Amino acid sequence: MTSSAQGARRVGLFGGSFDPVHNAHVALARSALAALALDELRWVPAGAPWQKAGMVATAAQRAEMVRLAIAGEARFRFEPFEIERSGPSYTIDTVLALQSREPAVHWFLLLGQDQLARLHTWHRWRELVGLVDLAVANRDGEVPRIPPELGDARVSLTQVPLPAMTVSSTEIRSRVDAGQDILSLVPPAVARYIAEHGLYRHPLRS
Repeated sequence: MTSSAQGARRVGLFGGSFDPVHNAHVALARSALAALALDELRWVPAGAPWQKAGMVATAAQRAEMVRLAIAGEARFRFEPFEIERSGPSYTIDTVLALQSREPAVHWFLLLGQDQLARLHTWHRWRELVGLVDLAVANRDGEVPRIPPELGDARVSLTQVPLPAMTVSSTEIRSRVDAGQDILSLVPPAVARYIAEHGLYRHPLRS
């Protein structure tokens, strides 16, 4: 990233479908606060993820679960940009809008290693990597490497330690549908919300 100014606020962006948000998401976000010395981390639920179909919960429900999950951390902030706009959710559009609104911020984009590997398929990715520093989760001590598909693009990459947690939204949805407990996998307020709204239960088993 070439536009950061000395003394600028350091803000991370953590996007995803969050269907539902879970404890590994929260652990990674907290790790990013420390590893990147962030002033703030914005959670950005995707409205219409163009590379991922089949959202189960609505955008409003996913947004509310994120709000519940981040309520206990003062440096976490909910960012509604993608769920409030129409059309596909492109990260470049989000970053450009936020930079226009807050030009004096040094932006970091928090990614998993799987997302880094697919970055070359993202919409206007070359422009994106010139606007943000990439912060990539370091799972099981594996050092993130810049994929060869990014070619000669100038990429600023920082590692973020990822706690050893094997949690996935897919697993949580399956457990809920099977009537199994998820209290160890999601924040308590999220578990209550899922139960109260009957999320992820097959209609014939509700």
